[in-house]
Amino acid sequence: MDMFSNLALGFSVAFSLQNIALCFVGCLVGTLIGVLPGVGPIATIAMLLPITFGLDPVGALIMLAGIYYGAQYGGSTTAILVNIPGEATAVVTALDGHEMAKQGRAGIALGTAALGSFFAGCVATLIIAALGAPLTKMALLFGPAEYFSLMVMGLCFAVVLARGSILKAFCMIMLGLLLSTVGTDLETGQERMTFGFPPLADGIDFAVLAMGVFGFAEVLRNLENKEARDVVRSKIGRLLPNWDDIKQSAMPVLRGTMIGGTLGILPGNGAVLGPFASYTVEKKIAKDPSRFGKGAIEGVAGPESANNAGAQTAFIPLLTLGIPPNAVMALMVGAMTIHGIIPGPQVMTKNPDLFWGMIASMWIGNLMLLIINLPLVGLWVKLLQVPYRLMFPAILIFCCIGIYSVNNQPMDVAFTAMFGLFGYLLIKLGFEPAPMLLGFVLGRLMEEKLRQALIISRGSFMTFLERPISAGLLLVAVIVLVIALLPSMSKKRDEVFTE
Repeated sequence: MDMFSNLALGFSVAFSLQNIALCFVGCLVGTLIGVLPGVGPIATIAMLLPITFGLDPVGALIMLAGIYYGAQYGGSTTAILVNIPGEATAVVTALDGHEMAKQGRAGIALGTAALGSFFAGCVATLIIAALGAPLTKMALLFGPAEYFSLMVMGLCFAVVLARGSILKAFCMIMLGLLLSTVGTDLETGQERMTFGFPPLADGIDFAVLAMGVFGFAEVLRNLENKEARDVVRSKIGRLLPNWDDIKQSAMPVLRGTMIGGTLGILPGNGAVLGPFASYTVEKKIAKDPSRFGKGAIEGVAGPESANNAGAQTAFIPLLTLGIPPNAVMALMVGAMTIHGIIPGPQVMTKNPDLFWGMIASMWIGNLMLLIINLPLVGLWVKLLQVPYRLMFPAILIFCCIGIYSVNNQPMDVAFTAMFGLFGYLLIKLGFEPAPMLLGFVLGRLMEEKLRQALIISRGSFMTFLERPISAGLLLVAVIVLVIALLPSMSKKRDEVFTE
């Protein structure tokens, strides 16, 4: 009964006029940036962080969450109609979705994706509500040593699940941890790695790093690529699937929801792997695997459900443990910190309105996305025909205004541009910036928990192995890394990411 009374509290918060409006704005903006290739939720949330300063914390996080899972819906529209995934999670949808569109079944593909996503989102919301309280109670048993070990395990998962080589992902994590130490040490008052440069005395601003590495760098990367948009010219057709389509899609939707919901909780790229895993499972168990890649409706239903379920269950480790499982959740940690909320198990006890209000808003957001996506397909098709060269000046101006408004410091804009060039260079060299942002966000908290654990144990590192939970978490981290480094697993991992 506790869960239902908590959900009732959440809906009373989410149904306020302001929060409904913010949820709608988030879902609409999310769909828009999902539809337009080359922007992405990470860059958009980084750009909109300054705007949330004037909002109350609940409304701000409801809007940012709406942008994240709204982008998953919008990404499928682009994948089906243009064969360009608006989001990394929609890559698999393009394989069969665009083929269905070329066969005159674009409406059925879009309808199946939207309905599957809606169902998966509703189930994922219930999973979050069910797991929230037990995980929070478990997290309250954690001391500094357990928290440090948990973050080490999370970063190990991030290394294994990041695209590209494990060595490069590890280097990015370490770089993020290193950048988090720049500034004045709060315990000793000593400046670290500031090189005597006063603007660095307070450390690197989270919004500056995120906006540069994901906002500016993404613009530079997209300007380099020539656009070739194969927008489907034929009619969209009816959007609601018939009975045969529903029978073919029902089980893939259920399986995709379970697969995506489970993988979404994993730190690293769990939510991205969900659609790939779902597509692989559907192809393996299909009576005729040769249909896949030629317009199989299961190839749209399963991955899209996994996509949306994973996007929402990714909030579980953030809300219950305070550990961001991916780069978008790292931005959400930044947003919570800006509003004076410390992410972790105490959010549920100290800010129940925020915790349950966000969960309830996800169900409302999924319903809004169903309404936004299906009737407005014609508008999204027109938007897809806008050339990127006309959009990027507005994106850059908005980024600069947003980053300047954080501290009213011109130097912040210069730092953002510098990190933009740095992020672009990383992408060109085959490094994925997302693990770096995770390392940066967790770095300060890891340092704090490490120091606390060592003070309690009087400087003994054995405390991390003597405490059972801490030792178990470190053991899992080591096992994950060892398995990933095995030649057979390493080869298979490379093949999966190449596909």
